[in-house]
Amino acid sequence: VRIAHHFSNIEQSVVVCGHTHMQFDRHVGTTRVLNAGSVGKPYAQRGAFWLLLDETIEFRRTLYDFNVAAAAVCESGHPMAEDFAEEGILSPPPREEIIEWLEGRVE
Repeated sequence: VRIAHHFSNIEQSVVVCGHTHMQFDRHVGTTRVLNAGSVGKPYAQRGAFWLLLDETIEFRRTLYDFNVAAAAVCESGHPMAEDFAEEGILSPPPREEIIEWLEGRVE
């Protein structure tokens, strides 16, 4: 209900979005809204989450060497590299915790 007005003038039947870092498949009115997920900083589980669109819609998860990726991030020189390596790669926060945090920011 909160976002229905954003989709009121969309003619496409499917919209792919992001930013929440969580895969989902929902309907807003007559529009199917898909979130591909997140390769960086997923929530709930480790891995790269993405979406394959063809004649079908397939949510995918790809595993990789998390320790190697975290080490590469830490060596990047980015000022928040250690936090990102920990929360974004090695120990993502639980989905419920993030949903509660996001809900608290909705006006």
